[in-house]
Amino acid sequence: MATDVLSLRMDGELLERLRQHAAKRGMSVQDYVVGRLARDDFDERLLGAVERTERFYAER
Repeated sequence: MATDVLSLRMDGELLERLRQHAAKRGMSVQDYVVGRLARDDFDERLLGAVERTERFYAER
């Protein structure tokens, strides 16, 4: 699997909150952020699939 680099600029308060959330789960900040992004992407794709299914059955 190929990987790319994403650089983020954030304030110190946000970074500290991310560190705390990651530490609670025994994760690095990088792994925590990537996991959150992947989960958010999944949620959006699932919602889109549900909406398409509802439209499909509404047209019947």
